[in-house]
Amino acid sequence: MSSSNGARKANIITEGLAFGESPRWHQGRLWLCNWGTGEIVTVDENGTGEVMLTVPAVLPYSIDWLPDGRFLVVSGREGLLLRQEGDGMLVTHADLRQLSKNPWNEIVVDGRGNIYVNGGGPAPAPGEHFGPGTIVLITPDGAVRQVAEAIAFANGMAVTPDNRTLIVAESHANRLTAFDIAEDGGLANRRVWADLGNDHPDGICIDAEGCVWYADVPNRHCVRVREGGDKIDSVEVDRGCFACMLGGADGRTLFILAAEWRGFENMVSDARTGQVLSIAVSAPGTGWPSYNSGTRW
Repeated sequence: MSSSNGARKANIITEGLAFGESPRWHQGRLWLCNWGTGEIVTVDENGTGEVMLTVPAVLPYSIDWLPDGRFLVVSGREGLLLRQEGDGMLVTHADLRQLSKNPWNEIVVDGRGNIYVNGGGPAPAPGEHFGPGTIVLITPDGAVRQVAEAIAFANGMAVTPDNRTLIVAESHANRLTAFDIAEDGGLANRRVWADLGNDHPDGICIDAEGCVWYADVPNRHCVRVREGGDKIDSVEVDRGCFACMLGGADGRTLFILAAEWRGFENMVSDARTGQVLSIAVSAPGTGWPSYNSGTRW
């Protein structure tokens, strides 16, 4: 690690969550999915929390916003992308069940309104929890199609601010993988963006210097990496890091969602070891998911 600071420590903002996932900085607060409870929660920088809504999903589920501000929720096991209407009701925005019977995981909406959802894919091999994942695209006109396959445990996704590159965490392949985004939203030119050695990237976000922050559950840290694999900063945590997001007033606060990991079979339990932590970083967030109050540019 070439950072002059070495591995750094973060401050606890709030605790008592189950599993925090899919963090988004929106309208001055951190939004997150409290897996295992169906809750979507907000936390401000002082740690004040509020349950915004409860969705008909236990896990996985993930969130983002359309350019017009409407709220989206991926209901992973149900194979549905839900949209919240003005009256607060959740309706089906897209049905992903025809593409896969396996759970869907993460979502990102780019600056043009293209929605990318990953997960699904072929059935797992005997004894495995996950098969090879896919990425599907839902265009603004509502069309749904698969745009990538054979993702080794598809996790966090982010889109560069020019809307030209999508980066996805392949947790079981220890790498970040990039695709060029075509004019029609399709993905091409698949390549390794960063080989991460023994790290297992989970949630990710992009900063204004073109680096990616990724969370890592088994290694209990968040790492900042340049394209090509140079790791330049690290934040150590005492439990698994599931996701991270840049936010705060100037975008220079890294929020980390962490929890104790007891295996897939124990993800839904009464344990409430989930925390939101924060630490100041040098470069602000950019791209999608956006830290900039949901504003699209």
